[in-house]
Amino acid sequence: MQFATPRGMSRRHFLNHMAVGGAATLGASQFLQHLQANAAEVQKNQRACILVWLGGGAPTIDMWDLKPESKNGGDFKPISTKGDLQICEHLPEIAKVMDKMSVVRSMSTREADHTRGTYFMHTGYVPNPTVVHPTFGSVVSYELGAKRKDLQIPAFVSVGGGGMDPGFLGMSNAPFVVDAQGRIQNADMGQDAGRLGQRLTMLEAVEDSFINSKRGDSGKAHKDIYIKARDLMTSTQMEAFRVDQEKPEVRAGYGSTPFGDMLVMARRLVEKGVPFVEVRNPNGWDLHNDVFNTLRRTNLPNLDKGIAGLVNDLKARGMFENTVVICMGEFGRTPRINQNTGRDHWAQSWSVLAGGGGLMGGRAIGKTDADGLRIESESYLPSDLWATVAHSLRIPLDTVHTSKNGRPMKIANGGTPIKDLIG
Repeated sequence: MQFATPRGMSRRHFLNHMAVGGAATLGASQFLQHLQANAAEVQKNQRACILVWLGGGAPTIDMWDLKPESKNGGDFKPISTKGDLQICEHLPEIAKVMDKMSVVRSMSTREADHTRGTYFMHTGYVPNPTVVHPTFGSVVSYELGAKRKDLQIPAFVSVGGGGMDPGFLGMSNAPFVVDAQGRIQNADMGQDAGRLGQRLTMLEAVEDSFINSKRGDSGKAHKDIYIKARDLMTSTQMEAFRVDQEKPEVRAGYGSTPFGDMLVMARRLVEKGVPFVEVRNPNGWDLHNDVFNTLRRTNLPNLDKGIAGLVNDLKARGMFENTVVICMGEFGRTPRINQNTGRDHWAQSWSVLAGGGGLMGGRAIGKTDADGLRIESESYLPSDLWATVAHSLRIPLDTVHTSKNGRPMKIANGGTPIKDLIG
């Protein structure tokens, strides 16, 4: 199955500059001192969002909105949580932190195709051939990145190898894509400091010449990316990608899995001041076959440890009230169980997990019918979800961007914050 093509800043635009020289690092003791100093600043006013992306479309009817009395109910039983709702029995660690998280059970779209659904959920807009809308991480990068003067890491980082298009906001707001280990391929070229400086000076002259030739906005955007690459190459903030420097007991709290380490990296990046981090869960969620065994054996245990670990760690560091955590895919899956003991694509009634950033916890928001087929309450669109995130990040909801063809675009497509989440 082919999903949306990653279109981040990963190689073509960013690493061409990185290949000029190598990354510099500081010792662990210096890094820890800087980290501790920065943590206090994060706690003061730096708000952020971590998006946990379940690519393929997770069967939320088996996770957050179980139907044990229905023929659609499947194998799993609901369990009580510390919040005022029940979730799947195979998410016991998340159950312990559900007083801090809520489930929106009435998401409803019409996009049950992977590519279109991924676009819609990331941007708040349905795909339109006349304009490429920015993924919401790029919106946050545009709105908050320039305000964080000390931030040398790009303001939008995608962990796990994928990203979405920055659209009309330009490549300087594209996701900076790293793999699950935080590696930037070909970044370390082994250059000494003197030679690196010479090459950077030469490159800067080439960039200035290109911009002065008046070839439009692309030259300026290209130089912005170059400056970010140069800053990153010489920045101690590169250490935020080094999960191996984290204490073993901290990583164990996230499950000591590749997914857990990706979430540890996300927390470290937010701690440095990155306002938007997307983590792509490496487990496949396009479960047309054998859904219950796959969930029981791998997907849910990994998700359970990772999300619970993230919430607990953010809380312990005083970062939870400033950091929104969203966990979702492009749609849900059919209430009806197919002949392969799987579930197919379903966009009409499904769920999203949300919390942190001052959002209300412990709530089940919205309601589906007894078989999970229809929504019996107010329904919500991705634009409403992103408007909620914008509200939490203190981005004014009357913000309007302008597309390349001059069309005004309301932030989050003019969505309305979900009132039961914002209190």
